[in-house]
Amino acid sequence: MRHLMNPLDFSVEELDRLFDLANDIEKNMGKYAHACEGKKLATCFYEPSTRTRLSFESAMLNLGGSVIGFSDANSSSASKGESVSDTIRVISCFADICAMRHPKEGAPMVAASRSSIPVINAGDGGHQHPTQTLTDLLTIRSLKGRLNNFTIGLCGDLKFGRTVHSLINALVRYEGIKFIFISPEELKVPDYITDMLKEKNIPYEEVIRLEDTMPELDLLYMTRVQRERFFNEEDYVRLKDFYILDKAKMELAKPDMMVLHPLPRVNEISVEVDDDPRAAYFKQVQYGVYVRMALILTLLETDTDSLT
Repeated sequence: MRHLMNPLDFSVEELDRLFDLANDIEKNMGKYAHACEGKKLATCFYEPSTRTRLSFESAMLNLGGSVIGFSDANSSSASKGESVSDTIRVISCFADICAMRHPKEGAPMVAASRSSIPVINAGDGGHQHPTQTLTDLLTIRSLKGRLNNFTIGLCGDLKFGRTVHSLINALVRYEGIKFIFISPEELKVPDYITDMLKEKNIPYEEVIRLEDTMPELDLLYMTRVQRERFFNEEDYVRLKDFYILDKAKMELAKPDMMVLHPLPRVNEISVEVDDDPRAAYFKQVQYGVYVRMALILTLLETDTDSLT
């Protein structure tokens, strides 16, 4: 039995197989419509979520399975003081697989250590968000045709953004990647990430102005400044609109540069960018369903070769 706690839990070769399966699902949805008939997914979300929770639920329903769970800690026995360990042991009696989001780093790992069913980390605090990373990688591979030899700019909250941290850790396994970190001083990428890049001799730059770096980017990964990660409202208000991607900035970019965003967005991408063919963030949401379908099938060890 396997769990997914971190994007690095899968080797590059295993990721290739997972993405091949996701691309086959994209082309042949009907073939997989009954693959998880009789199986149940538990979505245990101790923190609010729209995309991730509904994406997991859509994925399981698309596979012919069913969904149980809760969308808020207050509607679970956590509000009575039940531990994550006890919750997962109970959930294991009801479901075949579990997707868990929790505000505390490491909580899904604790659950996995006590679980008798596969557990997927659907985001733990500012730590990891592996299925968003799988979504990002599948989107890049599907739209760019490769996962190597490009320059990616990561813009916004690089200090607290778990999607950014997970994506950087995943991309360093591919050749020819250059990172450009675009953030205000207060939201710089953590030292442990830049130390890791130095150790691996992977090129990176840290800049403050988005305009200065737009012409050299093959991919731009925008993020919102997250109110829930700030200790005081004053800092959040000061930084929340530090970057706004608009038409004028897009005119500085390559004709085939792709814009990604894990969503939700607030003001950091103007709605006028939505009609630009390089805006890929809503396609990214759709790829998230395909990759979660592939992940559920993989962790449940479903024999996909027998599907017709």
